[in-house]
Amino acid sequence: MRNKTKIGWLIWVIAAVVICAALLRLFVLQPYTISSNSMEPTLLPGDRILVNRFAYQYGAPARGDIVVFAYPKDTSRTFVKRVIAVEGETVELKGNQVYVNGSLIQEPYLKQGDHSPFEPETIPAENIFVLGDNRRESGDSREWGVLPKSYIIGKAWFVYSPLQRFKFFW
Repeated sequence: MRNKTKIGWLIWVIAAVVICAALLRLFVLQPYTISSNSMEPTLLPGDRILVNRFAYQYGAPARGDIVVFAYPKDTSRTFVKRVIAVEGETVELKGNQVYVNGSLIQEPYLKQGDHSPFEPETIPAENIFVLGDNRRESGDSREWGVLPKSYIIGKAWFVYSPLQRFKFFW
């Protein structure tokens, strides 16, 4: 009789774990596979990331966050980019550098290379300005404008595959 109790307890534990995992997957965590080189060297084609869909429910995107969002020109597609400026800030690209509110921002994650200038633009309310880390190969806010926050799916949390590229994004 004692073995039946252990087996019953084990079944309940397994069921609870499966239900918790399903709820997390359904409401909080979303896996994505990187399909382009626009975020190199931070994210490479084939990298698999886990996205926290709950990250901005009670907060706002911040400069440096890596976000997954519905592409504004075709919402059936998803893109991954880095937040460069948020509402109320003015962004400008000149001399291969990015300035926010007139101050040069440090971008140690950036893939070096030339990129076109971008005239100063103040980000309207409820929008953000996003760029890829590989500026030469990225379709981003320079091309299609600011991103409405309502298009954001979530914040990249970590790379989980391949294992040798495992890393968190804080």
